[in-house]
Amino acid sequence: MGSNLILKFRTFVFGSLFDVKADEYKAVGWSLAYFFCVLASYYILRPIRESMAVGSGPDTIPYLFMGTFALMMVATPIFGWVTSRYPRQTFLPWIYLFFICNILVFWVLFLIFTEGEFSPIWLGRTFFLWLSVFNLFVVSVFWSFMADIYTRVQGRRLFGLITAGGSVGALVGGGATRAFVEDIGNANLFPIAAAVLSVAVICIGKLREWITETKESQAQKTVEIDRPLGGNPFSGITHVFQSNYFLAIAACSVIASLLGTALYMFAANLVADAIPGENARTAFFANINNWANLIALIGQMFLVRHVVTKLGIGRSLAIMPIISVIGFAYLAIDPILGVVALLTIARRGLGFAFSKPPTDMLYSVVTAEEKYKAKNFIDTAIYRFGDIVGTWSVKLMMSLSIAGKLIVSLSIAGVSVVMLPFAALWLFYALWLGREYKRKAIALKDQGLT
Repeated sequence: MGSNLILKFRTFVFGSLFDVKADEYKAVGWSLAYFFCVLASYYILRPIRESMAVGSGPDTIPYLFMGTFALMMVATPIFGWVTSRYPRQTFLPWIYLFFICNILVFWVLFLIFTEGEFSPIWLGRTFFLWLSVFNLFVVSVFWSFMADIYTRVQGRRLFGLITAGGSVGALVGGGATRAFVEDIGNANLFPIAAAVLSVAVICIGKLREWITETKESQAQKTVEIDRPLGGNPFSGITHVFQSNYFLAIAACSVIASLLGTALYMFAANLVADAIPGENARTAFFANINNWANLIALIGQMFLVRHVVTKLGIGRSLAIMPIISVIGFAYLAIDPILGVVALLTIARRGLGFAFSKPPTDMLYSVVTAEEKYKAKNFIDTAIYRFGDIVGTWSVKLMMSLSIAGKLIVSLSIAGVSVVMLPFAALWLFYALWLGREYKRKAIALKDQGLT
């Protein structure tokens, strides 16, 4: 009797509410758990990064992003070399185990080096660089794997729900930081994050088992997890610059990063004066993350599947540029910390709900090598290039001096006005990508591939 009730409840929740097929339950469950662990571990640590950036000084943020971009340019060919020579079933868990070891090393460093030559400010800057690389790599690899094991049709149905698993993880991770940071301190959050990320490795193993069990399914035809991707270490870069499709995705990434980084620098400047104390700043940024993730969760679980079905990929991608136009226009009128915080929450929440899943769906119509290498290059190096463009552009617009003479000095309101045409350009690229995605999907369907 009890087992029948459980079965009926599972069928209602996954089948009726989220349109998950019976043979997909296991895969979707492990995918949800996998992304939950990835984002929970990151959001436990993210507020520490934001606090460290403020403590380092707003003027240092452009240099921090330059350092992050440099690390990305080193990491991208290394990642390309690994994926060219080792099968996915080998390199996927090892990537996460590598970052788990890194987290534990930082835990020890934060506990030991609190003064002297290795002062907290330099340790904080190092951690900022590392976490910026960590975040993009672990999330990019996750979505490459998802685009690999699910078909295009499955992606339209399931990616929103799977993304919701990550949002729950982000809420739990951010909530844990908010609840415990003032009692246990920043350093003791690291082993918690490492333990959570360790569970993601288990999830990868379970998904590998599912792929093996479904050898005759479309998923098995889509992914050859026991074979290397081939190509060379720089294939991701060459694929991007030889394709208008990937260049358009890259342009959207740069513009999104430009606008997001502008908000980030606005907040850093305003928070430095408005909120004293490292732990209080950590709590402030955790609150922003939590509200954004709550909005994202609601959208991912209940809305994005219907939005993508009704509007299509292009119009779904257009939601974020439209929100950005409205938000920066309002910020130009009322440039205060509260408005910056609200716009940040809206962009992150609605972006993760209605922009991130369709963006990841764009990769369901490309080759396996492109799913990992081109996507990784765009999600990491190109994205951080956008950070550099954003930080230096905002820094120079707010205060540019030549030979001691002030040339440009725009306020937050003035910079917000400058951001508006970039948001409009983003809207154009989003709609174009929707048309190209549809064309590629039709071509695959004509070849008998779904």
